[in-house]
Amino acid sequence: MDLTLADVFAAQRAIRGKVVRAPLLPSPFLTQKSGVPFYLKMETMQPTGAFKLRGATNAAENVPAGTTTLTCCSTGNHGRSVAYAARARDFKALICMSSLVPQTKIDGIKALGADIRIVGDSQDEALAECRRLSKEPGVTEISPFDDRFVIAGQGTIGLEILEDLPEIETLLVPLSGGGLAAGVALAAKSIKPSVRVIGLTMDRGAAMHASINADHPVEVPEVPSLADSLGGGIGLDNRCSFRMCRKLLDDVILVSEEEIYRAVQTLYYEDSHIAEGASVVGIAALIAGKLPQQNGAIATILTGRNVDMAEFTKVVTGRDIHLGDLRLKGVPYAA
Repeated sequence: MDLTLADVFAAQRAIRGKVVRAPLLPSPFLTQKSGVPFYLKMETMQPTGAFKLRGATNAAENVPAGTTTLTCCSTGNHGRSVAYAARARDFKALICMSSLVPQTKIDGIKALGADIRIVGDSQDEALAECRRLSKEPGVTEISPFDDRFVIAGQGTIGLEILEDLPEIETLLVPLSGGGLAAGVALAAKSIKPSVRVIGLTMDRGAAMHASINADHPVEVPEVPSLADSLGGGIGLDNRCSFRMCRKLLDDVILVSEEEIYRAVQTLYYEDSHIAEGASVVGIAALIAGKLPQQNGAIATILTGRNVDMAEFTKVVTGRDIHLGDLRLKGVPYAA
């Protein structure tokens, strides 16, 4: 499962013309806030609304002969991307999800013609069903993060950022199962070894963070979060993304639900962008003063825009939010 920069360049060739080369936009407000140039990689502009289309498309282009159906487990965005990539290649798609996945993401996947299976209350239970299905003839599983083609596909974001901003010093990458962080870190550090790559995730249910601390993959309880796309386990049999994240990430920073809430508001009011809670964890760390001192340009990846609009409206208008047993007190935005 060892990957190299050559794998990322191969992915770039495979997905060219099938995904959007998302722009890297400066944020005047976050630049002023950080004291250094601050950029946003706009993966929200992908046709599926999230970066996951890169890895899913590269994987779909490299499936075994005889494949008729693509399956995966997903917290939403990966399933949507697999469904999109499957339709582009005239495959069927069968997406396994837990009961924690928001209805808006389920509806988005169904709209692409995929079949949905809701299994259990955790990503691990959905994964078990996906693995069972993948043993059937013609069915190929595409992991959301622990797949060499998926990781290489996500790594193309790192290539593009370094092409557009060669002077970058720090890359802030939302961290879940590690496919994005592993691919981006591999690409960025292969081209510019001095660049710092920092993983950002929520402080409740952060499986990769807990696994890195334990020095092996571990399970953590899943809980509702504004950054729901970062939920789920990394798999106790993780073959690649855990090892790569442990080796390549310079740090992992945790942010609270309150800090994510504030960052969603900030991005909306200051830069006029709609983005998921998972997209803004880098911004949350900046606003909360959790980032190390910066001396050069920073970029973060806005990973997706597939929000629950009712919940998003509550956040940007400063109303209370309930996340399971956790109640977030609403606070109107003020710069």
